[in-house]
Amino acid sequence: MVHPYHPLSGQEFELLTWCQAWCEDRVFFEDREGRVRSLPASWTDVAPADPFVTLSGGRSIFRLQDLRALAALVRDLQESGKEDGDRVKEITP
Repeated sequence: MVHPYHPLSGQEFELLTWCQAWCEDRVFFEDREGRVRSLPASWTDVAPADPFVTLSGGRSIFRLQDLRALAALVRDLQESGKEDGDRVKEITP
């Protein structure tokens, strides 16, 4: 486990399988209690290191493509709010 902020960081587990699930590569393993658990493969040393993370050397926590996707999502939500009325005001006093 290599994700620095995850509670299982630094621990090793036997890999059961590595597959596409919930729109991302995930690893499945048994925890210490024998329960099958999964994590994004990018949080482990199973997947190759993200080139952006390697090149940025920890100087940035956001990738440009992720920021662009977030900006597009916010823009879409703002536009849909204009078309459908102000939804937040409809459900809050």
